[in-house]
Amino acid sequence: MNGWQRWLPGLQIAREYKAAWLPHDVMAGLVLTTMLVPVGIAYAVASGVPGIHGLYATIVPLLAYALFGPSRILVLGPDSSLAAVILAVVLPLSAGDPLRAVAVASLMAIVSGLVCTLIGVMRLGFVTELLSKPIRYGYMNGIALTVLISQLPKLLGFSIDSAGPLRNLVRIARAIIEGRANWAAFFVGLGTLILILFLKRWKRIPGLLIAVVAATIVVGSFGLADSAGIKVLGPLPQGLPSFAMPWIGVADLGQVVIGGCAVAMVAFADTSVLSRTYAAKTHAVVDPNQEMIGLGVANLAAGLFQGFPISSSSSRTPVAEAAGAKTQLTGVVGAVAVALLLVLAPNLLEYLPSSALAAVVIAAAIGLFEFDDLRRIFRIQQWEFWLSIACFVGVAVLGVIPGIGIAIAIAIIEFLWDGWRPHYAVMGRVDGIRGYHDIKRYPAARLVPGLILFRWDAPLFFANAELFHQRLLEAVAQSPTPVQRIVVAAEPVTSIDVTSADMLAELERALRESGIELRFAEIKDPVKEKLERFGLLERFGTLHPTIGAAVDAYLEEYRVDWKP
Repeated sequence: MNGWQRWLPGLQIAREYKAAWLPHDVMAGLVLTTMLVPVGIAYAVASGVPGIHGLYATIVPLLAYALFGPSRILVLGPDSSLAAVILAVVLPLSAGDPLRAVAVASLMAIVSGLVCTLIGVMRLGFVTELLSKPIRYGYMNGIALTVLISQLPKLLGFSIDSAGPLRNLVRIARAIIEGRANWAAFFVGLGTLILILFLKRWKRIPGLLIAVVAATIVVGSFGLADSAGIKVLGPLPQGLPSFAMPWIGVADLGQVVIGGCAVAMVAFADTSVLSRTYAAKTHAVVDPNQEMIGLGVANLAAGLFQGFPISSSSSRTPVAEAAGAKTQLTGVVGAVAVALLLVLAPNLLEYLPSSALAAVVIAAAIGLFEFDDLRRIFRIQQWEFWLSIACFVGVAVLGVIPGIGIAIAIAIIEFLWDGWRPHYAVMGRVDGIRGYHDIKRYPAARLVPGLILFRWDAPLFFANAELFHQRLLEAVAQSPTPVQRIVVAAEPVTSIDVTSADMLAELERALRESGIELRFAEIKDPVKEKLERFGLLERFGTLHPTIGAAVDAYLEEYRVDWKP
């Protein structure tokens, strides 16, 4: 497609749609609906907004993504990984007012949508790769723990004032000791959780739906809402979501923007990973930038139609795939089915117990934890394991928003550290091995008299320019013979900036005054062009194509008797 049509992948899929796909998509959509309803309501409550808005955040975003999303089977909607982030902003700003809670959450969705759409339009989809796997594990484990702890009071049938994950544990324990727990609600929720986890092993069985329906029937049939004081969902408002622009005071806007950006980051990372995973499984090509646009538009739709921030779902997408989904028509069928439920049977879930909803969220949170791969990371590279633990502790101790900030800061520091303190080597010739190699790894390597072969394994930029200068002069000082020439093996150097160029100019001048030449070998064309633009190329004399050519030229010019 050309022009504006390229922004609407759903149109292309509609044009190529095959009649044979229709039964599969319709059946998959109906199966998917069995998860969309209880999960949407549960994650809404976990996010601090009334349950009905979880269905609002399901209907319109699914329709929007079907048009703007490039993935054929990815399912978007309320997600457990976002619940803790949303709740961290909604809870203090809403002060118990459900209408204000919805306004705050909807505005967060709009902020998240704008951020994701901007990332896609500016073609910045690659930035998801800047968060390393250990860091992603760390903040996701922290979020999983936060979500799990936030649902424990609902599972036990009471409520507390949230004060952070670890402090909440103390308040939960105190409430239990004070006798505030409703054990009937707890056993209903615990039974729901056990049934969900037990049936999870059979992917084709809608275990979540079975568990939630069973809990609803038990509570409704025995009148436990009245006799045992079990909190239930109650009747849902009848009707479809309507357009509503959320408004809050300017004083709180900063926190909402920060929260919206944090949500965008989590949804951004989750969606990109899940999208790539299913693209590989279906042998499809998915543009990560268009994926961000699809996610952004879906979040904008959620925010403008009384919903809250959404992401891709790692639990509902496999259900759609296992049910035989072929295209996004599956999501459209699911959205229409949920809408029909609101119009025709809003009281169907009236006796759905809150503790069962907590069990749904806890089951999802348990699935977010990652331990196996962290054990592998600990075995192969412990410092990355401890980075992951630092992110986890940041989220668990300080809360979701500061914890995600810590994750981003650690990712940036990790990225800069690799370039700031890169590996370097003085190289010599090792008998029996072709080429020139690091003398620290091969102490028996033979050095060329009067010549230093110096390799720098990183781009040259402002953060490591001074270190390059120091290490090169150290190599000169440690040379066993008087140095006449230095050849920098520049093949790993992929870029150079003004700061490092000025450093090279100063270094070349100082070395020349000491009777030492500075030369380069294996330099890349883009770096060569920059040196020429900086006016430095002519100062370095001949640029040697290989290290071997540089050594041969030195031996010939200085008539050094040395055999390679």
